[in-house]
Amino acid sequence: MTMFSAQQRSTARWHAHGHAVQMALGALLASAAIAAVAYLLWPTWGVVSATGPDRLPVSVGDTLFNVPPAAVRMKIQRHSGPQERVDLSFEFPSLQPPQAPKHISAEDVDGLPQPIDRIFVSIGAHHDAMAPEERLRAIYPRYLAPEAMQVQDGLTMRSFRAGTPYDSEDLFLAEQPLLAARCTRDGRTPGMCLAERRIDGADLTFRFPRALLSRWRDVADAVERLTAQLHSAKG
Repeated sequence: MTMFSAQQRSTARWHAHGHAVQMALGALLASAAIAAVAYLLWPTWGVVSATGPDRLPVSVGDTLFNVPPAAVRMKIQRHSGPQERVDLSFEFPSLQPPQAPKHISAEDVDGLPQPIDRIFVSIGAHHDAMAPEERLRAIYPRYLAPEAMQVQDGLTMRSFRAGTPYDSEDLFLAEQPLLAARCTRDGRTPGMCLAERRIDGADLTFRFPRALLSRWRDVADAVERLTAQLHSAKG
């Protein structure tokens, strides 16, 4: 009788041990499954850290761009995913991102003093507004003075008439390489130029000091290179 009771206790302990092992294995498998699902569902779009990628995928106007995080002017825009607008800055002529800027708000970005060795690029959704090419063809000629001035070999300038919406501005045009820039004149502050490109649902607006037009071929090349790099399929 004593031997039978001992055997029963031994069998019970064996079953209890086996059940504990099964529970432990089940918990381990469940943890592994949860970890795998969490890894697959973990969001891949977020703020870039200091050790983030060289290129940041952003969608503006349902158009994909790959921007250097260090070139983004405002910290709030330094994340991947859909955005209404992204403001960038590049050194000229290297086209490298400048040193990290101080924190500024979206309202202040256009009102700050502009360094003379920079090209600023704003990527914004155009929402079916008039294309830059159409504005150049159909709107500007209404307000331009008839005379054209040869500024440099291949670069011409036409002034906007006084009293027009573009008063105190000039339009610079070149074909080889292609450049169309509307520039304010030098005054209390140095003149600034604006050139535009449209890619699908977004407009790229390039701003640079008017003084850089002394190297207009390099500027035109920089606009084309930046357009191609930002819209590159490579991340």
